[in-house]
Amino acid sequence: MDTGSNEPKRRYRQYLEVVTGPLEDKKRWRQYKARVKQLPENYRTAVEALERYLMHFGPGDGADAAAMFEDLADLFEQSAADGTPIREIFGEDPVEFVEAFVQNYAVGRYIRRERERFTNAIDRAAGEDTRKEDRSV
Repeated sequence: MDTGSNEPKRRYRQYLEVVTGPLEDKKRWRQYKARVKQLPENYRTAVEALERYLMHFGPGDGADAAAMFEDLADLFEQSAADGTPIREIFGEDPVEFVEAFVQNYAVGRYIRRERERFTNAIDRAAGEDTRKEDRSV
């Protein structure tokens, strides 16, 4: 590459990011994984299980996902430092915990909106009224 100009390097990076996604997101992911690796074993196991769940039901990639995983690392680093028991972090229903956690991010709002849209479509198809009403009954 030309040492006098950064243009070829920038162009190469642009092409690479088109194929692989933003390199900054990958750097953030590697930093997150390094932080998780430093956690005590039981916290690391819990984070890895949560991460696996989020890979299936959470955000796929991007800045929102990176922020969410960084916040996850923050939560578990602080919990480990404070000696907070795993069950106290998750409560009795781990799925309820993770669903509430995801709702704090843009992707979580999107998922909630799509779930409501799906539910309303099924209600309409079944000939039921889709007005907003208390579904907790």
